[in-house]
Amino acid sequence: MKIILSAVSLAFILVAAQPALAELLDGEKEAIVTAIPGVIAGDAAWHRAWASEQTADGIVGTPDGGLVFAQERTDTIWKLDADDTPSVYMKDTHGAGAVALDNEGRLYAAERTCTAPDRIESKACKEPTKISIVMPAQQVLADQLPDGKTLGRLNDIVSDGKGGAYFTAAGAYFVSPQGQVEVVADTDIRPNGIMLNRKGDVLYVTNRDEVLAFNVTRHGVASDRRVFAKLAGETGADGMAIDSAGRVYVTGNAGIHVLTPEGQELGLIPVPRRPVSLAFTGPGKKVLYAATFGATGEDGKDMKAPEGQRNNAMTLYKIDMLSEGFAGRPK
Repeated sequence: MKIILSAVSLAFILVAAQPALAELLDGEKEAIVTAIPGVIAGDAAWHRAWASEQTADGIVGTPDGGLVFAQERTDTIWKLDADDTPSVYMKDTHGAGAVALDNEGRLYAAERTCTAPDRIESKACKEPTKISIVMPAQQVLADQLPDGKTLGRLNDIVSDGKGGAYFTAAGAYFVSPQGQVEVVADTDIRPNGIMLNRKGDVLYVTNRDEVLAFNVTRHGVASDRRVFAKLAGETGADGMAIDSAGRVYVTGNAGIHVLTPEGQELGLIPVPRRPVSLAFTGPGKKVLYAATFGATGEDGKDMKAPEGQRNNAMTLYKIDMLSEGFAGRPK
């Protein structure tokens, strides 16, 4: 398998952290791709696009073929251009940990503030977490649930394309452009990734070893909760993407699960490291990026945090696809 390192010479602020799970950071592995008809060729290979001691999460493609990602612990949002050149896209993001775009150019952020377990100020955290529009103008959409409780530790976010957004925390929720929050599901669920189908009337939410589906209206009202797919051997279903044919791509411990629009598994795309987020971008939206735990430094060795601190290192990989991302919205 070819892996090409294109951009890793960056300096970042290191923050105090707790130990991470070793099995998520135990080195780069060979990832031999098996062909999935119409999705990926058997000779496709992952290429390393970016790596750092810091996180890269909640990724989303941009109309110019680039990629935007959140870096919670440095309070920045970064962008890779189409040639994988990195630059700071936005500063002072209140711990944004996931981002989403819509076709109007609005950039949404799940602002985790100081809730990360490895942030020094976390024990005295006073700033509530928020779902916000951060570009082109800043607007807080929500900082509390319908019952008045705070949003808690936020996970993922996807725009509904109409000025609102769906997001996950302890449950799955919708926030309207006017800031009204609707509960999609907050019982018997451990959600993480969240995604809409092409029409925007079915919402997918990962739930450990499965993907749940809900029918949703344009106002975020949800119904008909059901198991869309069971992911064989999984316990860590996470981020999602869809393609132009309506297939659903789900990251997990084993790699990227590819599902039909009906929820049947077509195959698994192995990744050199454990993926947590993914997005289509590039020419024709036919390049798939995956954000993964762990990173290799310029010395060819795995980046390690000082003893007693959490290893926040992550890598962005990319691979050419036969399928193409859904053109109806950025994410």
